[in-house]
Amino acid sequence: MKTKQPTFPGAMTARGAVLAVLLSNEDQAGADPLQGRVSLAAIVRQLKRKYNWPIESGSYPANAGDGRATWVTVYSLAPEVIAAAMEAGGHDWMESRRVAKAAKRRALSKIRHD
Repeated sequence: MKTKQPTFPGAMTARGAVLAVLLSNEDQAGADPLQGRVSLAAIVRQLKRKYNWPIESGSYPANAGDGRATWVTVYSLAPEVIAAAMEAGGHDWMESRRVAKAAKRRALSKIRHD
């Protein structure tokens, strides 16, 4: 049975924001906050099921800011998955996302200054 290849979601969607963090291999804590009411877990599930990304997850205990014990879930892509994705159009997709974000910032800045 042939495995479906991962596809890239829209660059400026919440799914695109999460995938960009995973592909850049950056710390998720430094990512832009998600807007709206969709949880990170729901977005990861969509990336796995709809877009065929082999996202790995792991959970570990941590302390909340108020001292309570809680669990933290971390999502990642294996280095070989990142490398293959970048060769299969990921560099272009990441660049289109960067350009779109810059255009959005310029447009918002113009609106604020008008």
